[in-house]
Amino acid sequence: MRKSLKLGLGATLALTVSASSLFAENIKIAFIEPLSGFMASTGNSGLHQYEFAAEKLVNANGGVLDGDMIEIVAFDNKLSGKEALVQLQVAIDQGIRFIAQGNSSGIAHAILDAINKHNKRNPDDLVLFLNYSAVDPALTNDKCSFWHFRFDANADFKMDALTDVIAQNNDLSKVYVIGQDYSFGKAVAAGAVRDLAAKRPEIEIVGNELHPIGKVKDFTPYARKIIASNADAVITGNWGSDMVGLGKAVLESGFDGPIYTFYASADGITATFGEKGKGSLRVVSVDALNPNTSDRAAEYATAYKAKYPEGDLSQPRITNVVEMLAKAINEVGSATDIVAIANAFEGMEHDSIWGGKIVMRPEDHQAIQNMYILSHTDDDVAFDYDNSGYGLLVENTVEMAGADSTTTCEMKRP
Repeated sequence: MRKSLKLGLGATLALTVSASSLFAENIKIAFIEPLSGFMASTGNSGLHQYEFAAEKLVNANGGVLDGDMIEIVAFDNKLSGKEALVQLQVAIDQGIRFIAQGNSSGIAHAILDAINKHNKRNPDDLVLFLNYSAVDPALTNDKCSFWHFRFDANADFKMDALTDVIAQNNDLSKVYVIGQDYSFGKAVAAGAVRDLAAKRPEIEIVGNELHPIGKVKDFTPYARKIIASNADAVITGNWGSDMVGLGKAVLESGFDGPIYTFYASADGITATFGEKGKGSLRVVSVDALNPNTSDRAAEYATAYKAKYPEGDLSQPRITNVVEMLAKAINEVGSATDIVAIANAFEGMEHDSIWGGKIVMRPEDHQAIQNMYILSHTDDDVAFDYDNSGYGLLVENTVEMAGADSTTTCEMKRP
C-alpha cells in the first residue's frame, strides 16, 4: 500500500525558506587594497569596515533581492599599480562585478583605465568601480567614466573647505605645502596654491614640495625646512606611514602652528600623536563621529568597536557605499545588470547613518555631501581612535560641499 506524506503549513514554510536559502547567492565586492607591507594597517582597517557594514546593515536585515548576501572578497595589491591590475583581473575571472578601492589615486587611475578597457571589450561581462577614498579631482573630471562612482569628496572640495578656514585666521601669513609625489599629492598642492591666492592673496607659500611616497624613513630634514621657512601653518595630504613620519618630525621639531591634513587619524596615527597633536592637527573629511548624529550611528559605532576592539571606524562613509549599492540592486531587481545599477546610482539620494544627505551627482558620478573640519583632541570625544582617548571633534561644517562646483566631465554612456 502506497503511503502519502502530508506536511503541515509550518513544515512547508520551513522547506520553502530552506529552498530559498539554498538558491540564494552571494553578491561579491572585490576589495583591492594594500593588505601587507608598510600600508597594511590602512588596508586591513578598510577591509574590516567593509565586512562589518555588509553584515550589519545588509545581511543581518535579509540581504538583497531574494535573500542574497553581500560578501567582501579581499585582494592584496601591495600598494602597487601593477599588482592591483593583476588582482583586478583575478577578481573579474572569479565573476566579481563590483570593485572597491581607494588607497592611492594613482592605483585608482590604473584600475579605472583597466575597467574602461575591459567593459568596452566585454559588454556582457561588465564591472563597476566603487571608489570610496581616492580623491584626485581628475577621476570625476577629465578622466570621468560611466563605470566609476566616487563616494568621498574630491581633493578640490576638501581644499576649498580647508582654505576657507585658513582664510578666516588672520594670524596666518606663511604656509608650507608638502605632500607625496603622485597624482593626489600634486592635486593637493595645486589646490592649496590656487585657493589661497583667491581667498587670501597676501598669504605667502613659503614651501611647496613633494617627497617619494612610502620611501622616506626620516622626515627630519623636511621638518627643518619647515621651521627654517618661518611658516605659520602646514598643509599636507599625506596618509598612512608618511603622515605619521611627517607629523612626528614636524611636532618634535617644535613647530606649534596648525597642521592641516586630509588623513591624520586612526590606524596608529592618533595614538602616535597623542597630546602633541592636540591644538595642532586638523583633518578635513566627510566623516564625523564626534559628536555623534543619532542613536543609530552611536549603536553602529559601539557595535563595531565591540567586534574590533583594537580597530577604528576610521572611514564611516564605507557604510554609504554598501547601503547605496544594496539600494541600487534592489531598485533594479538584479545584481548582474550593471548598466541599470549604474543608472540607479545616478542622482540617487541617500540619508546617511552619520547624518546628512548624500546625492550622487549624475554629471560626473561625484558624491555631494557635508564636509567637516575636525580637530585632534581628547575633549568631548565619545569615540576615540587607537584606544588612545584622543579622537576627532567637529569644529566647522560645510553643508553639501561642492554642490555648486563645476566639472569638466564629458560622460560617455553605453
